[in-house]
Amino acid sequence: MRCMKVIGLIGIILFLLTGCWDRKETNDLWIVTGVGLDQPKDGEVEVTVEIPSPSGNEGGGTGGEGNQAGGNETILQTGKGVSIPKAIEDLETKLPREILWSHTEAIVINKELAETGIREELDFFIRHPEPRLRSYVFISEGSAKEIMALLPPMERSSSEVLIELAKSEVLMKVTLFDLLEMLKGESGASILPMIDKLPPEEGKQPLETIAYINRSAILKQGRMIGTINDRLTRGVLWFRNEIKESTVTVKPEEADGLISMNLMKGRTNLIPKIDGNQLKMTVKVETVDDVIQNKTKWDLKKMKKHKMLEKELAQKIEMRLTDTLEMVQKEMEVDILDFAEEFRRKHPDKWKGIKADWKEIFPTVKVIFDIEASVLRTGQGNVP
Repeated sequence: MRCMKVIGLIGIILFLLTGCWDRKETNDLWIVTGVGLDQPKDGEVEVTVEIPSPSGNEGGGTGGEGNQAGGNETILQTGKGVSIPKAIEDLETKLPREILWSHTEAIVINKELAETGIREELDFFIRHPEPRLRSYVFISEGSAKEIMALLPPMERSSSEVLIELAKSEVLMKVTLFDLLEMLKGESGASILPMIDKLPPEEGKQPLETIAYINRSAILKQGRMIGTINDRLTRGVLWFRNEIKESTVTVKPEEADGLISMNLMKGRTNLIPKIDGNQLKMTVKVETVDDVIQNKTKWDLKKMKKHKMLEKELAQKIEMRLTDTLEMVQKEMEVDILDFAEEFRRKHPDKWKGIKADWKEIFPTVKVIFDIEASVLRTGQGNVP
């Protein structure tokens, strides 16, 4: 009996020792941190990967393009093919190690490729088991490869700059998961941050600069149809209850200068209503702001001036929302404001009857604004 217990114990130990049979050593892997997707004139797809250099030597001995600026060093390599898997197959012939996708944090898609449609290209990142759904997605004005090749002075790589830009939440922040949710949503509309590269400072090389977010790309059924500027992008963020950072500057009629306020807290509720054949959407906005600069002679500690400032703030936000609505609802006719989802959620039975005609119905939805603006702090100063 004792002998059987010993044999059983040995068997369990041997079984546990087999747990690392399929391990992958980091020395045998190329860890991809950023990906750029381009479409050359021949219609194929170019995949450019950004890999932290495992050695202290520029280029890492791979035959790829080495990037080095100060302490920053990465390896870039590009593959080309009729699809992303074929481009990656071409890429693997140029890299002596196995590619690991699980650390990819930034995906940059060239504008020209986005205009032909991104659904098929994103299919790879969805089906492959390694790419993470938390990766941030961007549309680039120029070549995605050039964006990945930039040499930022303050970060280790171009992808790290993009990650920090997304996390700042000044404009759009979209992960691969967010994009998938938008693409399969009721309206089929999506919005992505659009990036370009800053001109290099005087005396610097062309690549010694960083990318920045300057607009947003609007997509319908996965195909890019246009862009909106940063001001209208913040309007979209207000509609979608995603606003985190905002500065509003007003010039009251009775004042002799400008007053600037910084958003402390903002919240938006969309309240859909179906009245016969008329669809209505009430946009209820609540905002709390602080004064960060007063260039007028107003004493904002006086209640009358304080109330007048809050009224100006509400009007300014409504003007921005109205301009955003005019662009996306009337001109582009693309529902990136989540109206369809709200009607489906609040009126599921009636939604079934209007879903098929939403493309024609969305531009006719009547929008009513209900904005409550509060100025919490006016600062320690009184009159400049």
